[in-house]
Amino acid sequence: MRHDQPAVRGTVSRSIYDAQNTETLPGILVRAEGAADTGDVSVSEAYDGLGSTFALFWEVFGRDSINDHSASLNATVHYGTLYDNAFWDGQRMVFGDGDGEIFDGFTRSLSVIGHELAHGVTEYTAGLIYQGQSGALNEHVSDVFGALVEQYTLGQHAAEASWLIGEGIFTDEVEGNALRSLKEPGTAYDDDVLGKDPQPDHLDGYVETLDDNGGVHLNSGIPNRAFWSVADTLGGFAWEQAGMIWYDTLTGGLLPPRSDFSRFAAATVESSITRFGADSPEHHAVLAGWALVGINVAR
Repeated sequence: MRHDQPAVRGTVSRSIYDAQNTETLPGILVRAEGAADTGDVSVSEAYDGLGSTFALFWEVFGRDSINDHSASLNATVHYGTLYDNAFWDGQRMVFGDGDGEIFDGFTRSLSVIGHELAHGVTEYTAGLIYQGQSGALNEHVSDVFGALVEQYTLGQHAAEASWLIGEGIFTDEVEGNALRSLKEPGTAYDDDVLGKDPQPDHLDGYVETLDDNGGVHLNSGIPNRAFWSVADTLGGFAWEQAGMIWYDTLTGGLLPPRSDFSRFAAATVESSITRFGADSPEHHAVLAGWALVGINVAR
């Protein structure tokens, strides 16, 4: 992280770099905090998306950037040639432009930007190991906060939201809406080239695989649906109750780095009791959400 951090808590500091279609990081600085729009759509989307993500964590959760100590937020756009991905590398967010056939630019989706930056928050808090169930939870947490960034920015209630991650990054040639759906895992796309969205929505469908660090992007669908259920049951703005419980869980010291689904679920139940009480609708919604996906937590 850069060390030229702002002195005042809650003040965002963004830097956007251009890799100029190379894979050399960070690239050339093209827009610093407060600088004028460059006219490059990817730069603008990254800059705005970093700001929206910062706003959610600061204004809702009182978290001052990813490390809670005013860390600068850095991103690189135009990474690689026809690069079909976006990722958090431990220091910055990195965005490809897509191949133009399946994917358009990855900065187009605010939920993707929020997702990637949330990996940094997880790194500084629970440190969930990126393998197996703890890795799926790492992905899940990023999907949750990616969805919440989008909803908070748009002012959407849980019932209004799409609950999609990556909406808008597919080209018109693809039969699909997004990369993943928290509401209905396994339904985000069904395409001749990509195939059908393989995410399970219940523990019974858990995918045992050596690929993808033990299926971290697949099995995240299970806790994703649990979170959606909690938010949907409680209604209103998802960040006010369900999101607060998940944030407390992530940051409250309840999770060892190799937490499995059951440990994570139990921690959210504990967090719901601590914040809202054992007889609260929030507590009962959390229990029901996990039961929906086959994970039963002792009351």
